[in-house]
Amino acid sequence: MNHRDIQTRLSEMRDAARLMEIDNLVWDRLNTPAEKMEWESREKYLQSCPPGNQIVAVIGDEIGGYIGFKPPTPLPSNAHVLELNIAIHPAYQRQGIGRVLMDALVRLAAERGVRKLSLRVLASNPGAVAFYESCGFAEQGRLVEEFWLDGQYVDDIFMWRKV
Repeated sequence: MNHRDIQTRLSEMRDAARLMEIDNLVWDRLNTPAEKMEWESREKYLQSCPPGNQIVAVIGDEIGGYIGFKPPTPLPSNAHVLELNIAIHPAYQRQGIGRVLMDALVRLAAERGVRKLSLRVLASNPGAVAFYESCGFAEQGRLVEEFWLDGQYVDDIFMWRKV
């Protein structure tokens, strides 16, 4: 897929069903310590992920993925930081959408005066760790053996990058 075929924009109310579908398909025991992602309702989803708190990747008429972002706390002293999460629909993975979304978030963050992006990733997900490193993220901390998943202890890695 050519990166020019991927358009990005802020999420809108009309995107909720597709974003919920992507969450249901993507999040599992390999990439999150939470139980399988199943949203109770559209309303619950929108309370947790309000429109405008994600950048979506649009290919034709389809949303192929998103990158979500929010301040880590409501404290004004922490407003220069955004935490992020990213999910790409399985049909669109490994086609450059993640990179396009990350680049769009970096631009948006810079426009908003954000200085730091941060995220958490399981050590049992080396593909994600490598992707984040290729986007300029570095490890800033690690909670060793933080989760017991599928019969083994898994580290929770904190990563960051400057905007």
